[in-house]
Amino acid sequence: MRYWPSMRILHFSDPHLDPDLSGVPMSEWPGKRLIGAANLLLNRRKHFDRVEEKLAALDRFRQEQNVDLVLCTGDYSVLGTEGELKRAREVIQPLTGAPQGFITIPGNHDLYMPDTVKDQRFERIFGDLMGEGDWPRVRRFGDDIAVIGIESARPNPQPWRSSGQIPEQQLERLARTLVLPDMERRFVFVMTHYAPRLWNGHPDSPAHGMTNAEEFLEACSAIRQGAILCGHVHSRYRVEVSGLQPQIFCAGSVSQNRREGLWLFDIDGGSANAVPGRWNEDRYELEADQAYGF
Repeated sequence: MRYWPSMRILHFSDPHLDPDLSGVPMSEWPGKRLIGAANLLLNRRKHFDRVEEKLAALDRFRQEQNVDLVLCTGDYSVLGTEGELKRAREVIQPLTGAPQGFITIPGNHDLYMPDTVKDQRFERIFGDLMGEGDWPRVRRFGDDIAVIGIESARPNPQPWRSSGQIPEQQLERLARTLVLPDMERRFVFVMTHYAPRLWNGHPDSPAHGMTNAEEFLEACSAIRQGAILCGHVHSRYRVEVSGLQPQIFCAGSVSQNRREGLWLFDIDGGSANAVPGRWNEDRYELEADQAYGF
């Protein structure tokens, strides 16, 4: 039997902080960002009206639950502006105080338009929380646990498209990483913004999902024990994929009204346990009756 030391891990995603649009340069407005801002003002904003309050409550939850490590699978922003990302970093800063730290990857809204990538905004503001080197970025905890961050998000200038794709070289490096001798004995978390499968086990649509999800799951078939963590889809769920040991845990959105979700993982001894969490008016609470052991 493998032995893993006790470790408690919180996974959340897609906070989507409400942006202050006043400081966005005129040069960044044409195209999709202008359409996105109109949708925000006319519809989206009312669904994310207490985000900062909820993230403060999430940090209280983190402390009450003695969480060791926090993982976020991206989408801090709505329009990928400099001001949004800086404010998001300020708001989540308390959560980075977990004893084993905080690890994140960008979401598609964080890389909303080509200007966000050109300016390396997310990298500049969140870089210390992503690790170093080429993607995938691996962080090992002792000899027993590993967290692997995948960059599957990309800009989608077309208003009707929000799909993601893992670059081929990154997939190749992921496959090589997962067969390293030290990975066989570890519990491996793989973080990707895009969900490789929906709650019903089906792939997401080509315009919204991960375009090379099959290749990604094929690489993950080397994992002996672990979990695939994602967001992007604003519904919390767990789904099994035939022939694949690691199951997919989507945290949904931690802040969207009436859809708030999270996952809390306990890795202890030779077992792992996942418990879903929800928002209850003014605090996050666990749904212990829906705990899942694996």
